[in-house]
Amino acid sequence: MIRTTRRAALALPLATLAAPAVAQSSFPNAPIRMLVPWGAGGTTDVQMRAYCEAASRRLGQPVVVENRPGAGGVLGAQALLTARPDGYVLAQMPISVFRQPLMNSRALFDPLNDFTYVIHVTGYLFGTVVRADAPWRTMAELIEHARRNPGQLNYGTPGVGTSLHLTMEQIAQMQRIEWTHVPFRGVAENLQNLLGGQIHITADSSGWSPMVEEGRVRLLATWGEERAKRFPNVPTLKEQGIDIVSISPYGLAGPRGMDPGVVRVLHDAFREALTDPSHVAVLDRFDMQPNYKNSADYAAFVRQTMEEERALIQRLGIRLS
Repeated sequence: MIRTTRRAALALPLATLAAPAVAQSSFPNAPIRMLVPWGAGGTTDVQMRAYCEAASRRLGQPVVVENRPGAGGVLGAQALLTARPDGYVLAQMPISVFRQPLMNSRALFDPLNDFTYVIHVTGYLFGTVVRADAPWRTMAELIEHARRNPGQLNYGTPGVGTSLHLTMEQIAQMQRIEWTHVPFRGVAENLQNLLGGQIHITADSSGWSPMVEEGRVRLLATWGEERAKRFPNVPTLKEQGIDIVSISPYGLAGPRGMDPGVVRVLHDAFREALTDPSHVAVLDRFDMQPNYKNSADYAAFVRQTMEEERALIQRLGIRLS
């Protein structure tokens, strides 16, 4: 295995030199499919549609979003396993893709070898949200209620193994409480069940922002390093004595074995699209920050992330199978 990897690494510069002239002159000459493994109308869907539209203008071909919600955000990555590595099928890659093999006895894929990483893009604003008529106004009040009523509070997330799920379990472990996880397919479904009273807490990305501003739900905490610009009066988890920062950064990838020249064309177009004013406006809308990494740095980030997530999953004792 080591010798094979070294040969591939030595061959890469030659392939990179040989391929781009051909790839750049002919690619793309058809629409590109972008698999987004979350429901329509949620934070990721809105951001990715703006991002793909900005990239389309640079590529000269449409980049068409296809939603593949469910399974904690891994269905886009799964679809790449059978896609041709020609650059015409890409997927948004949430961190749950890197966790899935660590939580299953039979992994669906190998994140280190089954994908071609194109560009790292951004991260989320996450938050803890309750109904406007809920009795809790701080995380301390919520946690104290959970402590007095073990297992009685239900919280919703976009799925098992997502950053939202693991962070809520981290909080429970740190605070020595128990609450019950209810997975949904996206923020719209999550919020619908919160408003309907089926769950007590929504832990999700900032698709809840309009409802917070309208007063329909209450934001108890954001999960970033600093307070969100849009909600400067809402303290972070760290400010409330919970030493956790969670933003779940993500990027774009394609199938294994993509031509380096095609990767370069895609990377360059999406790199420019990252700072396109129309895309930046959407990032600002959801309090998301650009978090650029090139293809090589993104691949290295994946390796580092898997090691960190392995330790976290082992500490929390979470298994899917």
